[in-house]
Amino acid sequence: MKVTVDVDCTPAEARAFLGLPDVTPIHDKYIKTMLDGFDGIGSAEQMETLFKSFSPMGDAGMRLFQQMMNMGLAGMSGSSDKK
Repeated sequence: MKVTVDVDCTPAEARAFLGLPDVTPIHDKYIKTMLDGFDGIGSAEQMETLFKSFSPMGDAGMRLFQQMMNMGLAGMSGSSDKK
């Protein structure tokens, strides 16, 4: 027997229903900090330094993100760089 239940609710309602905390204030503060960090950036090196400071896994996380972006760009351009 298979039972399917569809629930139509907002993310806030789902969090309340499941008893999860509302992390909106933390999220808003994190986003504000990131946006404030972009003020005054004039070079790619400064941008990279900023992203490294926000990266939860440090350099390893940045390399993983860069690899994912490169794969996505390669897929969008249609190139097949299989090694």
